[in-house]
Amino acid sequence: MSNEKEIAVKVVLDSWNSRIKQADEMFGKLTDEQLQKEIAPGRNRAIYLLGHLTAVHDHMLPLLEFEKAAYPQFDEPFLTKPDKAVAELPSAKELRAAWKATNEKLAAHYAKLKTDDWFTRHTSVSPEDFVKEPHRNKLNIVLGRTGHLASHIGQLALIK
Repeated sequence: MSNEKEIAVKVVLDSWNSRIKQADEMFGKLTDEQLQKEIAPGRNRAIYLLGHLTAVHDHMLPLLEFEKAAYPQFDEPFLTKPDKAVAELPSAKELRAAWKATNEKLAAHYAKLKTDDWFTRHTSVSPEDFVKEPHRNKLNIVLGRTGHLASHIGQLALIK
């Protein structure tokens, strides 16, 4: 790697990939029954976290101008409403498959982006605002979502 931008992209993507692998391992070790357990009394269940993270990652696809979100039906139960506010959630099998498919799509798109593309604006910032705040770029989205993922991984560690 010859320049700072390439190094920055590698650092962020290595961190993202590490957290995805960690989450995959944690979700993979949990049985469908364990997914129904609350992180702590009165808190989110692991199945909610799986759906929430899947929905957040699915929204990254249009945010980064890759493609349309594939699971808009996950918005209400996992983004706009808290856990247990929606009577019926998708099955654990469906959520596991959506989690895997979404992260595979993101990885495929990430692999195609050139270094400079990571420093272009994402869809939730206007061209005018981006001129004033160039740090609001695609790489920053991945960095922020990596922290979000790490936070929920910490919660999953509490499931016994």
